[in-house]
Amino acid sequence: MEETIEDPPTSAVLLDHCHFSQVIFNSVEKFYVPGGDITCYYTLTQHFIPRRKDWIGIFRVGWKTTREYYTFMWVTLPVDLNSRSPKQQEVQFKAYYLPKDDEYYQFCYVDQDGVVRGASIPFQFCPENEEDILVVTTQEELETLKSINKKLEQTMKEQKDCWETELLQLKEQNQKMSSENEKMGVRVDQLQAQLSTQEKEIEKLVQGVQDKAEQLEDLKKENGQLFLSLTEQREHRKELERTVEEMKQKETTAAKKEQELTDQNFDLSKRLSENKILCNVLQKEKERMEEENGLLKMENSTLLSYMGLNYDSLPHQAPASNQGGARQNPGLVYGNPYSGIQESPAPSLLSIKKCPTCKSDFPDDLFDHTLEQHMQPCSLNCPICDKAFPAKEKQIFEDHVLCHTL
Repeated sequence: MEETIEDPPTSAVLLDHCHFSQVIFNSVEKFYVPGGDITCYYTLTQHFIPRRKDWIGIFRVGWKTTREYYTFMWVTLPVDLNSRSPKQQEVQFKAYYLPKDDEYYQFCYVDQDGVVRGASIPFQFCPENEEDILVVTTQEELETLKSINKKLEQTMKEQKDCWETELLQLKEQNQKMSSENEKMGVRVDQLQAQLSTQEKEIEKLVQGVQDKAEQLEDLKKENGQLFLSLTEQREHRKELERTVEEMKQKETTAAKKEQELTDQNFDLSKRLSENKILCNVLQKEKERMEEENGLLKMENSTLLSYMGLNYDSLPHQAPASNQGGARQNPGLVYGNPYSGIQESPAPSLLSIKKCPTCKSDFPDDLFDHTLEQHMQPCSLNCPICDKAFPAKEKQIFEDHVLCHTL
């Protein structure tokens, strides 16, 4: 036997003839010509439902289980499985897979559980015209044919009994089916009533769905408008944020400018305070020097009067604003007024000397006595700590006074 791509479902259970009547084989020949294809015709009864893995096999007569098939073909499922009318089907066996001997064979329909649902009458593979073939039958072959015939008769009898039993079962099933059909009719009426009620409910639900769809459409439109409004608000918000950012930048710039002005104002106030203090110091120093200058003029006039000279007639007068005027020595005022005059030459012959600091002119005979007193006013005294500075270090003196105000 030729191997197949996929083995059919079989069973090791011994032959059971009770189900042989569910599939009926039609037009089965007693002899088939070797070397040609054969077509197997069969009918499915109305109580049998074929399945995808059902198959038809060629078995040698006398087989016991479905595993003893010679070759097989898969069946083709009917187009309408729900139809209760008998279904005429067919399969074709290729000559290459058919037996080459003259033994007796039969077709068997096997379902996908490996159970035989129908069997055909036996047939042989030999020429149709037996008159042209010389057949020599011995006594032994005759005894074999008789035995096979008995087996076939026994098989047919068993099959007939099985068919009768199955026919009774089918009648009982038919009665049950009729009763069930009546019940099913009542049930169908009930289901139709329920279906009508459900259809009405479905109509209400459909109407409700339509209403919801309309509401949803309205909500979509409203959502679109809200989205546009939200977009406009976002744009407005961005514009406000930009404006706020610009205002913050302007505020920052204004704060920096205000701080700079505050610092400048503070510096100016500080310099103004320092200038006021320095002005007061200088004013006091000016007043003091003016007083000293007045005293010096008086002392100088007194000295010149003792010397017989007129202060206004001197060729070289000290400047009126001279800050380096010297105080008169008390010894000269209350001493002998004539000693200086007698020792002094005529005014026109006096030699004149200048102060090395303020360049003021003094007579030579008075220069040594009044130089020390004259040099004292040429220094600047701090009005706070009384520290003395030379008159030529005026800037140092001012810086020193300014340090006291810090």
